[in-house]
Amino acid sequence: MKDLKKKVVEMAYKAKEGHIPSALSIIDTVWTLYDKVLYFNPKRPKDLNRDIFILSKGQASLALYVILAEKGFFSKKELENFCKFDNILGGHPHRNKVPGVEASTGSLGHGLPISIGVALGFKIKKKKQKVFVLIGDGEANEGTIWESALLGAHYNLDNLCCIIDHNHSTDRALSVESLEEKFKSFGWKTLSVDGHNQKEIEKALKSSHPKQPMALITNTIKGKGIKMMENNPAWHHKAPTSEEFEIIMKELS
Repeated sequence: MKDLKKKVVEMAYKAKEGHIPSALSIIDTVWTLYDKVLYFNPKRPKDLNRDIFILSKGQASLALYVILAEKGFFSKKELENFCKFDNILGGHPHRNKVPGVEASTGSLGHGLPISIGVALGFKIKKKKQKVFVLIGDGEANEGTIWESALLGAHYNLDNLCCIIDHNHSTDRALSVESLEEKFKSFGWKTLSVDGHNQKEIEKALKSSHPKQPMALITNTIKGKGIKMMENNPAWHHKAPTSEEFEIIMKELS
């Protein structure tokens, strides 16, 4: 995991671009999904029997990219060219450019509606695939999230799991506390875990929720693992200087 985090920082440092703290907030969750939960074939990314994962908070793309490369969807050499002109790996993921990316995201509030449609389509076709979507707690300020929550419960989408990255980055603008109670009131099964404890995450993601979609609140620290970044708004969209890069690499080693 430390190697993946170091690669996230290295990519942003070289490109002078990227949301490092957001990526570190979700990297344990996304790794657990790809390592322990999802069915996929990296050599056939459009395999019709694959499970679906949509990263709705597209600004955290660095975490997704390093994991897709680690799992063999594309060459790790591509990571070296993050955000370069004509490279497939942009600041936000693009489904027509990056193998393994299921939706082009970044404009917040759209990943969950897309996931509702995919999960409902699987239900109608009587397919057994599962759909996972990861949103941010700030993204939960969008009305489309709660419209989608109503639909998910209405159609009994027990093949759908919405992961909410609760890193409190939105608290200064509009707090979305009591996320468990909110989703429960919309008819979802809700669970809350330590978003940096992979065993807890795995157990929750594999839990059954018959006739209900599931909302998994992962309580996380934005910038987890790097002291100067943890819960520091100044680092939301900032690349490290040479001096900061050296300090961070030592801390992660």
